[in-house]
Amino acid sequence: MNAKPALRAIGLFARPLLPVLLGILLIPSGRSFAQSNVPPLAGVAHVAIRVHDLAAARDFYAKLGYQEAFNLAKDGVVYESFIKINDHQFIELYPTTDKDPKAGFLHLCFEGDDLNAIHDDYASRGLNPTAVRKAGAGNLLFTMVGPEHQNIEYTQYMPGSLHYNDRGKHLDEDRIADRMVAVSLAMQDTDSARDFYLNQLNFKSIAGDPMFVHLPGDSGQEVEIAKSANLGSRAKIILETKSLSKASHILHKQQLTETKVKNDLAVTDPDGNIILIEARW
Repeated sequence: MNAKPALRAIGLFARPLLPVLLGILLIPSGRSFAQSNVPPLAGVAHVAIRVHDLAAARDFYAKLGYQEAFNLAKDGVVYESFIKINDHQFIELYPTTDKDPKAGFLHLCFEGDDLNAIHDDYASRGLNPTAVRKAGAGNLLFTMVGPEHQNIEYTQYMPGSLHYNDRGKHLDEDRIADRMVAVSLAMQDTDSARDFYLNQLNFKSIAGDPMFVHLPGDSGQEVEIAKSANLGSRAKIILETKSLSKASHILHKQQLTETKVKNDLAVTDPDGNIILIEARW
């Protein structure tokens, strides 16, 4: 049998279908189209932690090269300390009180370049963000209840705010790492929490790593959905350094005990919160 006529016949049959097939391939799925219109997050803005001894916690982070940029006080008593990682990222430290005696992770905050757009996008999809308001430090802020009643904050740095006015300041050259790349959230039901971040907040899955999800946008930053049984109430922050050897040198110089975790370094603050240092370059 001559194969050429048969192939020609197939070609003639397929040619009218070509535009249809190309259309199917080129038109994105409904989910991809929806994600392309989701306002991006600029990155992780801060992690809030309650500590037993505010002075001891500030001293610990100072040994890592992170300075207190500013604080908020009432009647001369500091109730919130802002430890600066870089111009866009902070660790917020709150002291324990008689009313709030439990130390540990409090909340995670994301930065957005257009907070109102993020808020309106969430509200249009049936989520329940609070109204956008001006916070104590002078930035825009809204909050939302996340999985297992964890509070999620969103902020936009505004001209004139404490954060904005501190740009370029309080940046020690010997910081142990330059930026925060991931934060862990302890969950009892990790599957449901992961589903919320992927399908409600439009975070992106990471191939081969079911515990981490990417923030929407191009920050490259992540959230880890960790098991409560392993992390408990502690905070876990992952920092990125250009040099693990330099980071190790700083830890030894400051007489801080480091633990090697695979190719990374880990230290704990006075309350047992975990600081993991990675080289992703």
